[in-house]
Amino acid sequence: MKVRLRRISAAFLAMMMLLSLTACGAGKNSSKIKLTMYLWDKPMMKELTPWLEAQFPDIDFTFVVGYNTMDFYTDLAQRDKLPDIITCRRFSLNDAAHLSDLLMDLSETNVAGSFYDSYIENYREPDGAIRWLPTCAEVDGYIANVDLFAQHGIPLPTNRAEFTEASQRFAELGIRCYVNDYRMDYSCMEALQGCAIPELMSSAGINWRKAYENETDDVPVGLDKAVWPGVFDAFAQYLQDTGVEPGDVDISFEQMYNGMLEGKTAIVRGTANDCVLLGKQGGINAVMLPYFGETAEDNWLLTYPMFQVAVSSAVEQDARKQDAVMRVLEAMFSEEGQHRTAVSKAVLTYNKNVDIQISDVFSSVMDCINSNHLYIRLASTEMFAISKNVVHKMVSGEYGAEEAYADFNAQLIAGSSDNAAEIVTRQNTAYPYSDDKGGSPAASAVVNTLRSATGSDIAVGYSNVVSGPIYAGDYTTRQLNWLLSGCLTMRQGTLTGAQIWTLMEWLINEKEDGSNPIRHHNLIPVTSGMTYRMRDNGDGTYSLLELTVNGQPLDVSKEYTAAIFGDEQFLEESVYCACPMPGELKERLGASADDVYQLLCSALAESGQFEAPQEYVSFDGKK
Repeated sequence: MKVRLRRISAAFLAMMMLLSLTACGAGKNSSKIKLTMYLWDKPMMKELTPWLEAQFPDIDFTFVVGYNTMDFYTDLAQRDKLPDIITCRRFSLNDAAHLSDLLMDLSETNVAGSFYDSYIENYREPDGAIRWLPTCAEVDGYIANVDLFAQHGIPLPTNRAEFTEASQRFAELGIRCYVNDYRMDYSCMEALQGCAIPELMSSAGINWRKAYENETDDVPVGLDKAVWPGVFDAFAQYLQDTGVEPGDVDISFEQMYNGMLEGKTAIVRGTANDCVLLGKQGGINAVMLPYFGETAEDNWLLTYPMFQVAVSSAVEQDARKQDAVMRVLEAMFSEEGQHRTAVSKAVLTYNKNVDIQISDVFSSVMDCINSNHLYIRLASTEMFAISKNVVHKMVSGEYGAEEAYADFNAQLIAGSSDNAAEIVTRQNTAYPYSDDKGGSPAASAVVNTLRSATGSDIAVGYSNVVSGPIYAGDYTTRQLNWLLSGCLTMRQGTLTGAQIWTLMEWLINEKEDGSNPIRHHNLIPVTSGMTYRMRDNGDGTYSLLELTVNGQPLDVSKEYTAAIFGDEQFLEESVYCACPMPGELKERLGASADDVYQLLCSALAESGQFEAPQEYVSFDGKK
């Protein structure tokens, strides 16, 4: 039987209201409506969240980068820390069932009414409620190098038979027609579903999906015998037709795309945005192709929302907050909001009254788009894991279709046990995510603990350091992993006081080219062993004013051992903050390491408690 968490009692709602998160920063206008919104990942910080702040000056937003999994939110809810607005990309009603009692029913809202019925019905629960709404669609299919096809006189395929023929002709030329990055769980899952979308979209397939999405704790739903044997038969044939090799289970995203850039591969699996990037950055004349059926009328594109959105039912207890949340949702699902969500990516919309300009990369799949042949992937947590496990065995030749079906079904019925249940520590004191002064107590406690573990004089955390508050109670290894923000790395070295000033200026001040490392006030640096004062310039930028160690101004000539923790990609890459670390700091701090999680686990296993937080920042100006 599946191991499932029981639904969380709605009786916790009153406590949730008392413990809801507040925004940080001193001297805030108390008349503002406070809303906490958890983000599925940092790309939302690029365009959407700054736009929402500009659209709603009466709302005091706290944007938190969480984790892209329903288990993360289930854990938050069990600890009475469910935010006002939730976003998640990896999603299924199956995974989200545990949260239903704690989420608003949005079925009667104007926002829900703006969707095409064929899409919104995928989100309707048995009682008719709709608690999750999908934002604009990422489009997944095949990406074809048009020039490579033309160079060898091979026509772009329009159906499954032509796809097979193209594979054979390219093989004769020593070129692989199609390569997939099977190393990734999502690629395995999408390849398995994509090759058999007509079967999955049949009446029997739709009925099975509804049964699976609405299964109960007592009656797990495995694969049926009407649809899924045919899915595995189709996938086995697909692997044969595309000339898959046993070593393909190890192909990474980078290897797959390098093969296309080098002219060694004609088609790869990917999204429309990947297709755009291949053109802009790689100079490839690329277009999207669909997952092929027997005829062109059976072709489909696989889609999945950029993310799903839900609202805590706790906001219904405050009419003013509920009104604010609904205004935010309406903005997010407007034409402008979806453009901000997509960040100019090649996407499609599920909404009737939203016009998103169709990218040129869709020129070969307009029939699918016009006929609404847009399949939404089935993406429960177990589907990702089981698909990777079984598909790898099919690619390597260990399984045929029958063995794959039987194993997949057995794993689906059995469910997955929590292999990360080891308790690392029992925390006695809770610390909130944010406060009205002095910075984030939770982030301060974490950085203080990490500084102590490294034996450093000074520690600095930047970008997002934690994904939520520290609660009192047991922490398992998985819960500690969730507490730290994703992609957190560490650098260590000896810096002079002058170099520490340079480090803090890099993390705070707007640069001459306009790049801003602080895209939201939750991204201000967290320091340990040092405090600082900065000016809020009132326009979304900040300026460093003072650094203090042990109550005295930082000695610019003294040397300090320093450890810094953060997401380098978020700060440095052009698609995010575009603020590269100064070269002199990289040389003094050395290479980055990604063992921050292990460092924290080891520190807590020894001490048993997080270090107490301290106020580390003060403001001049607006805050």
